[in-house]
Amino acid sequence: MQPLPPHGNLVAELRELRRRGLPGLRHCTRDALRETAVAAGLCTGPDDEQTGIEELLGAAVRRLAGGHPVRDDDSCDPLARAAAHSFGIFAARRGVPGTDRRKAAAAVYGVTTERFRKSQEHDVIAELAAAVLAVAREAGVGEAPGRQVVVVGDPAVAAPVTPPAHAAPPAAGLPPRRPGTRPATTAPAVPAGRVTVRVCPIEEVRDVDILVSSENTYLEMSKTFRPTVSGALRRAAALRDASGEIVDDVLSRELRVWQRTHGRAGMPVRPGTVVATSSGALAAHGVRRIHHAAIATPVGDGDRYHVSPAVLAEAVRTSFELARHESEFLSLPMSSICFPLLGAGRGGLPVETVARRLLDAIRAELRRDPSWSVLLVTPEESHARLLTAASSAP
Repeated sequence: MQPLPPHGNLVAELRELRRRGLPGLRHCTRDALRETAVAAGLCTGPDDEQTGIEELLGAAVRRLAGGHPVRDDDSCDPLARAAAHSFGIFAARRGVPGTDRRKAAAAVYGVTTERFRKSQEHDVIAELAAAVLAVAREAGVGEAPGRQVVVVGDPAVAAPVTPPAHAAPPAAGLPPRRPGTRPATTAPAVPAGRVTVRVCPIEEVRDVDILVSSENTYLEMSKTFRPTVSGALRRAAALRDASGEIVDDVLSRELRVWQRTHGRAGMPVRPGTVVATSSGALAAHGVRRIHHAAIATPVGDGDRYHVSPAVLAEAVRTSFELARHESEFLSLPMSSICFPLLGAGRGGLPVETVARRLLDAIRAELRRDPSWSVLLVTPEESHARLLTAASSAP
């Protein structure tokens, strides 16, 4: 499959398209949209690019709605409805001026047009761009990176084994394929109410709503060159220019904003605190949010860290609480979350202890709310085997 354009390029083009509406597509910059439509097999070049891009946007909006038809009523996901209004995807909105389309989208959230423009509209466009990329990946890519090891069942979780709300069956939400293109394939969905272990660096995870990062209690992320979960996510989420230089250190910047807003600049937070940020460039991989779990307390001169085993359960519980709050408050159809082996790095906790504590805490949360699916990732196969062993321990 040909490389897909950066998420930021799609966001820029979608902003212009939102102003003009679909009838004005031919007058918009659309290089990234065209490349993505071609990669999805929805067009072949200039002759059919407008139709292909419109089909791509329609498929992306349906993906935001969990693969279901997009209706302008409360049964449909608000994010999908707002996107359909904003871009004129609803037939009744196709030729409507941009100001009226924005007003209709704002009404979905029950806010003023100006508040929507300054707030929710940014999320709508960013999420639509991520969905556009996900549609293209599903059309041309097989399994997500990494080897899936095992799905860990829990007899205490009695929920039916079904895909998460946003993970539609193969090709769901996609228009019919054009002759000569490859059939769509998707990575296997993690069943709701279950835990999957995968050998994979966390920054290579695709199409999981929330990735959890391990931070110190000062919410200072690792340097981008360090081989830690925090450093890897910081590096992967950063926005870069054409030469590859970082122009926006997204995760670190948003954490600093949170600290200033909450009066914690230069001060530690309580161990187990979890702070959410956007996913930066990882939105192009289908990731919606990054949860930063403050679990490591600096000791001595700050060259070592202490992690209490009890704080792992607190971080898991808080992350699930925050995920449910964000899913409702941000109107995002989130239902999947990915944890690394929190505290098994410089915190010095044995991997066996971390595996047992994490699984116990995750199982407790899934018994409380089995609608979520959980992915546990580690780049080490030996650690994956320990997670599997911990899953069968009494």
